[in-house]
Amino acid sequence: MTRHFNWKAGILGSLSGGLVFGIMMAMMGMLPMVAGLVGSQSSLVGFAVHIIISFIFGLTFTVFVSFFKGSALIPGLIFGFVLWVLFPFIFMPMMMGMPPFPINMSSMMSLMGHLIYGGMTGAVYGAIQKRTAS
Repeated sequence: MTRHFNWKAGILGSLSGGLVFGIMMAMMGMLPMVAGLVGSQSSLVGFAVHIIISFIFGLTFTVFVSFFKGSALIPGLIFGFVLWVLFPFIFMPMMMGMPPFPINMSSMMSLMGHLIYGGMTGAVYGAIQKRTAS
C-alpha cells in the first residue's frame, strides 16, 4: 500500500492548532517556560519556539495520519494526547533538568490545550485534504 503524504495540509493544520494553543499558553502564562528550552524567559521567544515546534509536529502528524482511514479529527486528538504525555511528562523534564509535571489543574489545562491543538490540526488537515482531493 502506497501512502500519500499531504505535507501542506499537515503543516497548515499544525500551525493553525499551534496558533490556538499558543494563545491559550500565553493566557496561562506558560510561554516563558517554553522559552526556557532555548535559555530565554521571554514570552515572545516562547511563542516563536512553540510555533517552530508546531511546524515540526505538522510533518510528524502528516506521517501519523496516513495510517488512519476516514476523518483526520480522531487521529488529531490521539496525536495531541500522545504529545501531552511525551513532552510535559518526559522530554521537557529531561531537557530542562526538572521533575515531571504533577497531575494537577495546570496539567489538565495542558491536556486540554494539547487536545485542542490535535483536534484543530486534524480538522484543518482533513479540510485541506478533502479540498485538494476533489
